[in-house]
Amino acid sequence: MAGNLLDNRGRGDASWQWPAIHPEGRKFGAIAVVISLIPLLLGWGWIGWPLLLLSAGVFAFFRDPQRVVPQGENYIVSPADGLVSLITQVDPPAELVGNDGAGAPGLAAGPVTRVSIFMSVFDVHINRAPIGGSVRRVVYIPGKFMNADLDKASEENERQHILIERPDGLLVGFTQIAGLVARRIVPFVKPGDILAAGQRIGLIRFGSRVDVYLPAGTDPKVLLGQRVIAGETILAELGQQKLIEGIAQ
Repeated sequence: MAGNLLDNRGRGDASWQWPAIHPEGRKFGAIAVVISLIPLLLGWGWIGWPLLLLSAGVFAFFRDPQRVVPQGENYIVSPADGLVSLITQVDPPAELVGNDGAGAPGLAAGPVTRVSIFMSVFDVHINRAPIGGSVRRVVYIPGKFMNADLDKASEENERQHILIERPDGLLVGFTQIAGLVARRIVPFVKPGDILAAGQRIGLIRFGSRVDVYLPAGTDPKVLLGQRVIAGETILAELGQQKLIEGIAQ
């Protein structure tokens, strides 16, 4: 994967920098700035200054910081920034299960562990690949725009399913789900693309959720209520099953 190699023994070079603004958000930020300048030029500062502050928030929403992605063949990294809002046993979506009609396999039927990550409007909304491999499916489903924090949002909201297959045949599926404010899922990938773990795969505008379906025999390494970072937090380690407890304080 392209980028600087860093490790836990001090190798590499790291320094703080302003996060880049993803091109998808520059036009929205520019529009917000223009709108805020109109009342300022008319002397209506009581309207213009709050709007200018709001435009800064629009730019911040589309920030695209660099991430240091842990390298390990058994790691599944978080595809999203946000709060682990649900961990539950469910059947994976029908769109990710079984043969796709062209001979490519999908996820096996039967309950798996689903980890749901809720992204508020304050989180980074660039999503990343949980594993490296080939994109086998990208399935868009139109739907509602209810609160993405609700369990039923996985089945009723606008969403996009993505299935990635490693070279050894392991499949990991995940779903981008629109929420109350989100009104568009923007994909960066298509079937056939080859991805590295942690590579950018898309974004969801203005508040949303991502569900990850862990392979059988794998428990999450994150806790309910924990905050995770896309491309950096190790969500699970393949074949590892262990109860992990935490205390909120």
